[in-house]
Amino acid sequence: MNPRQREYFRHKLEHWKEEILRESRETLENLQEESQNHPDMADRASSESDRALELRTRDRQRKLISKIDAALKRIEDGTYGYCEETGDPIGIARLDARPIATLSLEAQEVHERREKVYRDE
Repeated sequence: MNPRQREYFRHKLEHWKEEILRESRETLENLQEESQNHPDMADRASSESDRALELRTRDRQRKLISKIDAALKRIEDGTYGYCEETGDPIGIARLDARPIATLSLEAQEVHERREKVYRDE
């Protein structure tokens, strides 16, 4: 991977992280504003359901931020873009679609097949 490509992915990852953090701040603001009592039980249930879904989404994104940080660290140490299992380069198209990828497409397919076999047993 050349320096220009590394810079492209660094920028993409940093922008993605900023977007997630911005959305998280908005969620916190919305949750604070919406902490009102609804007199109607159906409205209250709907509000609680929406809140639980939003919090689950934010939790997933919190985990995603740690993966983004790990990818940024790999860019810094020169291991970004290489499969953790095989050491082979990860395709640029795969990294563009999933910039936090740690496995090549082939290694990911093998991993998923193995996971499916063990899950089915």
